[in-house]
Amino acid sequence: MLRLLLSLSLLLAAPSALCAPHRIFIAGDSTAAEYGPERAPQAGWGQALQSYLDPAVWEVRNHAKGGRSTRSFIDEKRLDAIAAELQRGDVLLIQFGHNDAKFEDPTRYTDPATAYPQFLMRYVQLARDKGATPVLITPVARLLYDFGSLLDTHGVYTQAVKALATREQVALIDLNDSSTRWIRGLGEQGAKPYFMFVPEQNKADGTHFSVAGATAVACLVTRDWVALQPELKSALRRDIDCEVRSAGQGSDAAKPSRVVHERDIAVTQPGPHGGAGPTTAYPLFAGDTDLPFVLRKRVLHKGAGIGLHPQHKDEIYYIVSGQGSYVLDGTQYDVAAGDALLTRVGSSHALQQVGESDLVLLLAYPR
Repeated sequence: MLRLLLSLSLLLAAPSALCAPHRIFIAGDSTAAEYGPERAPQAGWGQALQSYLDPAVWEVRNHAKGGRSTRSFIDEKRLDAIAAELQRGDVLLIQFGHNDAKFEDPTRYTDPATAYPQFLMRYVQLARDKGATPVLITPVARLLYDFGSLLDTHGVYTQAVKALATREQVALIDLNDSSTRWIRGLGEQGAKPYFMFVPEQNKADGTHFSVAGATAVACLVTRDWVALQPELKSALRRDIDCEVRSAGQGSDAAKPSRVVHERDIAVTQPGPHGGAGPTTAYPLFAGDTDLPFVLRKRVLHKGAGIGLHPQHKDEIYYIVSGQGSYVLDGTQYDVAAGDALLTRVGSSHALQQVGESDLVLLLAYPR
């Protein structure tokens, strides 16, 4: 394993020193495949992978195809197409399993104890023969619940991939594990927008991803690949802060996370600091005195305002909608939706609603 990690380190550090990018080839099934606009919103994680990587360093070549198993992908000469392009310094990501389990179809089925690892090994050996790096990926989880429990539909195939990776010292991304925790973290209903549950298209598909799901799973793949090889961080174009855990895991029961509806907390008040009224205040999470910041929403109805006052803490106003006349240290500004107003300690300011529409703003300051 040490030999593998050292070779990966040298390999993945190399592209930054070269003019031409190295390539990431994907051999896989429909969960990784690429789809055109006519299939929207369906997407595979492979088509979202490039968004995480600098194309000047790593170029994604996605050969994944829907409905294919390790067997049928090879029988259809798709692995040969990869072999024709694969070269030293490239990476081959290998993810199958969904269609290998279809025992009713002898053109795709592979026995998880024998044929499946044997076919996987052909992909691994091809990469090694070409001087490329093979990375085995366990099959991504399905959104399939039964009596409140997420089902593991890939068990023996997942174990077969992991056993092969250990035996042959092949880099492994356990996507089955991370995607299972991701789905559980979202919950059955919360996960549906990430899969092809599209009522207007009469679709209820817990195997294939929407664009949101494909992007999220590509993040899981990239994150775990970076964990294998930290040098890859220099080629990232976006964050991979997508660590997942079971719902509620790690939370403090004494400090619960929650959702508040503003209709339940609205308070009618006169304009603060001597301002005209009426206004409606929304003291968001006012009872959470351990929070280091305060967030408020206030609606200044017609003719209302916040009077001139000195500032004792740094404060931000953000105008959500409407128009106003804002005075900061004696200078007047016309403000409207999308404007952010920073008042530092020692300054003075005032805000007056103008026009026919309510002026709606968010206020934030340290407690």
